[in-house]
Amino acid sequence: MFDTMTLTKIAAGVFGAWLVLLLGKWAGEEIYHADAHGEASYVIEVADAGGDEGGEEIDFAAVMAEADADSGSKVFRKCAACHKVDGSNAVGPHLDGVVGRDIAAVGDFGYSGALSSVDGSWTPEELSAFLTSPKGYAPGTTMGFAGLRKVEDRADVIAYLQSVSN
Repeated sequence: MFDTMTLTKIAAGVFGAWLVLLLGKWAGEEIYHADAHGEASYVIEVADAGGDEGGEEIDFAAVMAEADADSGSKVFRKCAACHKVDGSNAVGPHLDGVVGRDIAAVGDFGYSGALSSVDGSWTPEELSAFLTSPKGYAPGTTMGFAGLRKVEDRADVIAYLQSVSN
């Protein structure tokens, strides 16, 4: 059924196709790779998508006054994967009594250097700034959370954290 010549032809076809694929991949990377062309690439300017930046200024104190701790407990579920409110640490430090506490002040938790170098305390405004974008607030932080975009969600979580503090 199969002789040596047939097996040789099949192997040559498979290896030849593989070689063409690898050479095609290499050629495509050389042609279309941005670094291969040095400064020849350019940036396309686009209109602003209408995010929070540049819009009207939000009075956070007014939003905090309307915050709902029950809604905050639902939003806190995103945080509960890494943080606890019972005084024990998990992947992240415990958030029991975080409002008003100094930044990076839980003694038995090893904070990243980025957060340890930040001075001050966790006021509601500071917590809101941090929860908007943790990596933007403290570049180099090991916290992998992307942040809460809605100011109402941030205020609700802060109200919840104030309500569960011992």
